Amino acid sequence: MTEPQTTPVPIVAEADVPPVLSARALTRVFTGAAGDVRACDGIDLDVQPGQLLVIRGRSGSGKTTLLGLLGGLDRPTSGSVTVNGIDLATLSDEQVSGLRRDTLGFVFQSFGLLPMLSAAENVELPLRILHTDPVDRDARVAEVLELVGLARHADQRPYELSGGQQQRVALARALAPRPRILLADEPTGQLDSDTAVRVLDLIGELVDDHGIAAVVTTHYPPLMHRANRLVELHDGRLIEGDPLAPARGRHAAG
Repeated sequence: MTEPQTTPVPIVAEADVPPVLSARALTRVFTGAAGDVRACDGIDLDVQPGQLLVIRGRSGSGKTTLLGLLGGLDRPTSGSVTVNGIDLATLSDEQVSGLRRDTLGFVFQSFGLLPMLSAAENVELPLRILHTDPVDRDARVAEVLELVGLARHADQRPYELSGGQQQRVALARALAPRPRILLADEPTGQLDSDTAVRVLDLIGELVDDHGIAAVVTTHYPPLMHRANRLVELHDGRLIEGDPLAPARGRHAAG
């Protein structure tokens, strides 16, 4: 099978609107008994406010590794990640953790909810870590649960909720601290098609209505058609897929 031809992905930037998230020559190499694996290989990328960027690619292509690097969960072997104009390489681990709490929201395929806590208690966890005033915290938890359509399920525990409801709780938890950037790793991977579409529509509405920058990894075609920008990873490299440049769907620029 012929390997797809790799070409640099053009950096998309709008005039006078600085990106909230950038990568330059981003590389992550893992060393093992079988040799080095370049999970990410010289990636350049910009993400603008109010943009839904979808990263597609087969299993093992480096999507999760890239998302971890962009979110400061891992350090690159070389290259840089800049969040709100701050190069993560200049920060200590403690400072990176603080930036993640203040600026980034994470949604994972596995939901990551604590089973002994109610939906509301799961959502309020990041606000407790931020020492948010209890009155403001309660108001924000109610607000984001209403936003994701789960206000009536605030007192239910994860095992009492469907998979789609659990993912929406996870999304509400990520949104509670009012992040500027949402990073979602295969957020529909455990959901049936109808539920997945509802979660994707919700992410799209958050981007449109609240100006959040969202970076979502997926192999799910309907999400690709909702993207402002679509890129593809192949063996750790961003390649020009079909289609890459044209925006489309309900988020397409006019």
